[in-house]
Amino acid sequence: MNSTFWRETFGQNPVWLWFVALGVFLGVYAFLRFLRFGFTRWLERLHERWQRPGFKLAQDLLRRTNRLFLGAVALFFASLLLTLPESARKGIQIFTLSVFFLQLASWGSFLVGFWLTRLSERKLKEEGDATSATTLHVLTVLVKIVLWVVAALLILENLGIHVGSLIAGLGIAGIAVALAVQNILGDIFAALSIAVDKPFMVGDFIIFGDLLGTVEKIGLKTTRIRSLFGEQIVVSNADLLRERIRNFKRMKERRVVFTFGVVYSTPPEKLAAIPQMVREIIESLPNTRFDRAHFKEFGPYSLNFEVVYWMLNPDYNLYMDTQQAINLALMRRFEEEGIEFAFPTQVIYVASPAKEVSVAPGTSDLQNFGKSS
Repeated sequence: MNSTFWRETFGQNPVWLWFVALGVFLGVYAFLRFLRFGFTRWLERLHERWQRPGFKLAQDLLRRTNRLFLGAVALFFASLLLTLPESARKGIQIFTLSVFFLQLASWGSFLVGFWLTRLSERKLKEEGDATSATTLHVLTVLVKIVLWVVAALLILENLGIHVGSLIAGLGIAGIAVALAVQNILGDIFAALSIAVDKPFMVGDFIIFGDLLGTVEKIGLKTTRIRSLFGEQIVVSNADLLRERIRNFKRMKERRVVFTFGVVYSTPPEKLAAIPQMVREIIESLPNTRFDRAHFKEFGPYSLNFEVVYWMLNPDYNLYMDTQQAINLALMRRFEEEGIEFAFPTQVIYVASPAKEVSVAPGTSDLQNFGKSS
């Protein structure tokens, strides 16, 4: 190949310069790949030695560096040696920037996924918060979508397409879509609200409206609750948050109020001793804190007492076992003291019609009616 060939001009550049540019392209591309490979192996050894998550993160980021991005960088540097038409130079710049935006979106997507996945695993393992773990997974997908949409808009802007009118059109279309699926969006935002505010979690026993049960799953649109009767209740998240929710899983102590009545024939000294009897019985049982016991009122057929105590453990079965023990102990103690529990009774006094009834001055008809019977 003679020397005149190398000096021939092709596309405003001599042939030898084209070969030099090709060599620069191949050299820069090979150098960048060598750097990626070398740093990846170095970070891998550091991670094996120190077991730090930062080394693993940097290593994965380098592995996610696309070959197309390395080629675009090499092409850009090679093009600097050549005299190119303005359209060709601009095309290379547009191509390089577009690939760069895609690479940034890839890195950002990986970083978001890495961070939110670690946070989700920590909440699931350490805190047992399956709700937040599920929501963080959904949030990861949404953030990744936003990153890629932003990258696409930047590429379109780089291509010379005015994205302002496009965004305005998408905004109008988005409003129309939002109106069409507002119920679904309401449930999705309600799910995010549940994840952030945490009024309940999976495994909590809740009462909402006239329904009650244990939360089994919190999804994006609905929450599934297993009722005490065995069936599964599926309720939308938005409807669930509109109700007043009573979360019994977060009850630290259970306040118990119960009443009983004794017969009217009980002597006053025994009535006065009943609160102390109740106190002794409750304080003798574990997981209880006595509050008060009082002779509350004169009932229609009984003398009524009201008792209040606290269960230090809110478990319902433990509460029922304790209440049963209190009731049995009260029955035994009252039997020992000769105190009778009252039950609904009605006493009827019948006067003899043949017997005259004299009304003494200063007495009521009811008192004389009682004497006549």
